[in-house]
Amino acid sequence: MPDRTPAPPAAWPLVALFTSGYVAPYLLPTLVGRLDAHLPLSPAQAGLIGSALLLGSAAAGFTLASQIPRHGPGSLSRLGLLLAVLGYGTAAATPYLPLVIAGAVVGGLGSGTATAVAASGIAAQRDPHRTSALGLLSVSATAGALYLALPRLGGGHWLPFAAIALIALVCWPATGRLGAAGHTDHTDHTDPANPADRADGAAGRAGRVAGRLPYPRAGMVLAGSLMLWSLAQNALWGVSGRIGAQQAGLSEVTLGMVFAVALGAGLLGVTAASALGSRLGRAVPVGVGTAVIACCVVLASHARDLGSFAAGEILWNAAYPVVLSYAIGLAAALDPRGRWAVLAGSASSLGVACGPVTGSLLAEDAGFPGMGLILGGLLLAVAGPMAGVALHLGGRPLTPGSVRRRGGAPAALLAAGAGTPAGSVPRVGAQELEVVALTGIRARTARPLRLPPLRVLLPSPAAAHRGRERARRRIGAGF
Repeated sequence: MPDRTPAPPAAWPLVALFTSGYVAPYLLPTLVGRLDAHLPLSPAQAGLIGSALLLGSAAAGFTLASQIPRHGPGSLSRLGLLLAVLGYGTAAATPYLPLVIAGAVVGGLGSGTATAVAASGIAAQRDPHRTSALGLLSVSATAGALYLALPRLGGGHWLPFAAIALIALVCWPATGRLGAAGHTDHTDHTDPANPADRADGAAGRAGRVAGRLPYPRAGMVLAGSLMLWSLAQNALWGVSGRIGAQQAGLSEVTLGMVFAVALGAGLLGVTAASALGSRLGRAVPVGVGTAVIACCVVLASHARDLGSFAAGEILWNAAYPVVLSYAIGLAAALDPRGRWAVLAGSASSLGVACGPVTGSLLAEDAGFPGMGLILGGLLLAVAGPMAGVALHLGGRPLTPGSVRRRGGAPAALLAAGAGTPAGSVPRVGAQELEVVALTGIRARTARPLRLPPLRVLLPSPAAAHRGRERARRRIGAGF
């Protein structure tokens, strides 16, 4: 029987799950800053705790990349939110440093699980870019509201952790709309005595085993580039609070307002990207947007007053979610089953995890301006490969005459030759159609043609004698 795959889940539960998984990285500056200020930790040690949290998130994504269809998005999302509530709640409830570290790691595992399930579901949507843009809008709005509210609620390291745990708890009802595990009927209905059925069964088993990732080189380039891209972003994001407080001389309330306005600019950027859609393709937003981010990183790291610091942070946060939304859509387009989306998201989480400690070490060794120049150069270095993957994937239109083609235009010209009915050939560059493998169809051996016995076709002896007598009488009557 053919495989039965569940329908893609609705968009809003995925947006809620995406928000719950991404809010911890968005709150990283205040997490690291409060750990440094309210616990006996140096800035580098506080950055290491932030990195441990995000390493747990990346580890969950790499582990679950191929397990989501087997266990189901509903059960895995509930497990992730439960780990987030327990982990972040523990870190918020105690000042005991080992429990804070353990809670941050467990909470990171929960955030990574929620993010992996959301990324897999977004890849199955009809418009992954639009759904990812909605997720980024939601997480930017949530983080912006928290940046405005947390400084007014008091000090202590527990407030950011408690806020993340509360968001995970609020998103719990969305897990009921994500469905159960996709089930597939693997029962073998072939007849071992029939050679044709035996061959068909072997082909079906081979088709089920063959589940390799499509576009392996492009996917690896995108995942590696996203890891470095995220590392550069979060190396600055993890020390942005220190840059504003130590180099630009801003208070915590002023810093919270700058970050809230910056995340509000991110809302506008994602809204513009969602409205723009695919009109510019993916290569231009990814490549040019990354170059713009590199300039903003340099500007923010050199800031010595409120104006330059706010300009760098706001422009940077306006461009960052735009590029990220197109990168998520690009990873989803590499594999509709969502495996590249999960792997690329996990590689991005790995870069995010290494960002705070990288930023702290670079800031201590090279200073904030030197750190900005190094990170800006790294971003410019990865802009080209990311845009190249987008161009590689975007240059594969479906045309008649080729199923997996390397040149769409020649195939289109060949298919549109003489004798082809008008209107039956799509234009060059038309949207690619998925080639669906037909399963459950068994070959039937041809049955031999069975003729009636020869005695049925020939007349009996008596009938033959009567026929001869009638012929003689006709001949005699004629004479």
